Amino acid sequence: MVHFSLVDSLLILLYFAAVVFVGFRAARRQRNETDDFLLAGRTLTLPMFVATLVSTWYGGILGVGEFSYRFGISNWVVFGVPYYLFALVFALFLAKKVRATHHVTIPDKLEASYDRRTALLGGVLTFVLVTPAAYVLMLGVLVQLIFGIDLTTSLVLATIITVCYLYWGGFRSDVWANAFEFVMMFLGFALIIPFAYIKFGGLDFIQSNVPTLHLSWHGGNSWQFITVWFFIALWTLVDPAFHQRCYAAKDGATAQRGILISILFWFCFDFMTSMAGLYARAALPTLEDPAFSYPLLAEITLPSVAKGLFYIGMLATIMSTLSSLMFISASTIGRDIVGRLGHGSSIMGSEQRVNRWTKIGLVLSALFSILLSLIIPSVVKIWYTIGTAIIPGLLVPLMASYFEPLKISSRFAFWAMLLGCVVSTSSLVYGQLNITNGVPAYWLGVEPMYPGLLISLMTWAIGRISYRMRNPT
Repeated sequence: MVHFSLVDSLLILLYFAAVVFVGFRAARRQRNETDDFLLAGRTLTLPMFVATLVSTWYGGILGVGEFSYRFGISNWVVFGVPYYLFALVFALFLAKKVRATHHVTIPDKLEASYDRRTALLGGVLTFVLVTPAAYVLMLGVLVQLIFGIDLTTSLVLATIITVCYLYWGGFRSDVWANAFEFVMMFLGFALIIPFAYIKFGGLDFIQSNVPTLHLSWHGGNSWQFITVWFFIALWTLVDPAFHQRCYAAKDGATAQRGILISILFWFCFDFMTSMAGLYARAALPTLEDPAFSYPLLAEITLPSVAKGLFYIGMLATIMSTLSSLMFISASTIGRDIVGRLGHGSSIMGSEQRVNRWTKIGLVLSALFSILLSLIIPSVVKIWYTIGTAIIPGLLVPLMASYFEPLKISSRFAFWAMLLGCVVSTSSLVYGQLNITNGVPAYWLGVEPMYPGLLISLMTWAIGRISYRMRNPT
């Protein structure tokens, strides 16, 4: 159970009002052109780029709390290091290339490099990849915890508050709301570490009260378990939020520098969240549900006002990601699926049509996310399921499209995408239907992402040989 003073409750309500105000305020600057609605006119400066990317890419705060409570500093190894690595790869090798294309979405790049059929399939996979169900679930659980209302009502209300301003302001509203949320998420977590240190002590307290494995890099997890999360971190290279922000940056140098600076901010935030998780494990060793480790640590650690600000920090961390993914999901429906299906070989109808269908997509995406969060009420399972099913399909064809030495024909790109997704999804479903002692029995005991990536790479390799035979020069 958690308790809030009147001041804490007012602060939280004021935060919700402030996010909506900032979003609608930014909407007043929005023009009716599609480029402005979807990419804020490609005018993101370095500070705004960093603020929106950092806050968007760090939404799973309750899942991070659960993992750090269970496994200690390996949280940093699983949810930190691989993402730094692939963000660095993106910055060094992709950021400027992405910005130079002047595209709007990932399917735009797929159509330019391959064909409309591949772009349509990429649009469908992108929609599933960015479905913000995990963040809808986390936000709903947190709202339920704060206000004591049932989960379904919490999910609906929280989603409406998070995305209502996007309907009018588009990406510009999302960016400005993200910038505000960026400040609040760092402020919230910067508060709890010194308060925990004052109340409990420093590293001696942690070392004396957490299992030894919590202070090891692996946390007691197998190498295969940790390795699969490195593969899931490949998500970064195909993540539409990364691509969208690079498209929206004022130039390629801003995109590249922005990602490099963002890695430093993620490192700092990971330090705070990992320390908070260790304090929670040390001070609350018998939690039944570790997903509530951060809220319950705040309950026994923080005084009034500080507690309200810490909850605002958690809310801001989730809402920044939720709004961004919801908008990308909506634009995928409006531009990449409906736009292509409705206009033959053209990806664009009128700008009004694209904007209108993007707004309809917001509603559809919100409903789909709420439904999925009720069907799979586990943040980590949603991440795992979506990442395992979709990344093997998108990764290889998309990366090949940016580098001439990796180029393949549209026919092989389509099949690499389709087979990668189908094989990994089939293996995932097979394992979930054949569970022994609580452990899914995947094909040959191999994580389902691996065969999907393998078949996609094999298809690409055959396609590469065929392409070189047809284009020997």
